[in-house]
Amino acid sequence: MTFRAGCGREWSLPSAEADLAYTDQAFPECPTCEHRVEPEGGPPFCTLRPVGTAHPFAALAGLDLPE
Repeated sequence: MTFRAGCGREWSLPSAEADLAYTDQAFPECPTCEHRVEPEGGPPFCTLRPVGTAHPFAALAGLDLPE
């Protein structure tokens, strides 16, 4: 399966997971990347999602909340 990071880089990995955490942060822009997540008590990571899948919050884009 091919996974894509927020920066557009792709990795082909043997996994059936819905998403993976990329913790290596090996690229120069990783420390300032807008897709970087810095949880309390854990290492920073980027989420890798399978190519062709929608963002998990994509369905909220069309949400119309009454006032």
